[in-house]
Amino acid sequence: MPENPETPSAKVQVRRVTEKKDRLTEVSEKVGAALGRANREAHMKARKVSEASKVAKEELHEISKQVEALKKQLEKTAKRLKAALQ
Repeated sequence: MPENPETPSAKVQVRRVTEKKDRLTEVSEKVGAALGRANREAHMKARKVSEASKVAKEELHEISKQVEALKKQLEKTAKRLKAALQ
């Protein structure tokens, strides 16, 4: 049975399929590497945000202590002023 000249032989077809698989493998490796880099960057940024939130929480706690101290001082001053005016 003679082969159609337009139909590639089985070896050529296998070679083409193999080439396509190789190209798909290369592309998938590149995509995987890009996703890995993006995941790493996101993780590093998340860690920085976490550290910054801890610092902000500590600063807020210190500020609240200062506010409480000023509140007590104001109450004492108001009490002294009230006593002086009587």
